[in-house]
Amino acid sequence: MTRITTGLLAAAFTVASLTIASAQAAAPAPAPAGKMKLNKQSLKDMKAKWSANKGKLKACRKDVKTKGLAGDDRWFYIEDCMGKS
Repeated sequence: MTRITTGLLAAAFTVASLTIASAQAAAPAPAPAGKMKLNKQSLKDMKAKWSANKGKLKACRKDVKTKGLAGDDRWFYIEDCMGKS
């Protein structure tokens, strides 16, 4: 009788632990402060704004290539670079 009770308690504890762990893992990671989620439209708008100053855009792209940035980090760096006077 003790073995059955111990087994049932161990099983209940395991199920409870897995339920808590899966609930914690399912939460999405928050986005860093100050960075928006990029989509096609926001990238298109940024490119249109930057095309007015092609010389500065070329220099910013060169910096990005030197730093080895990719993806969203690349776009955020270019946005910051173009915003500086």
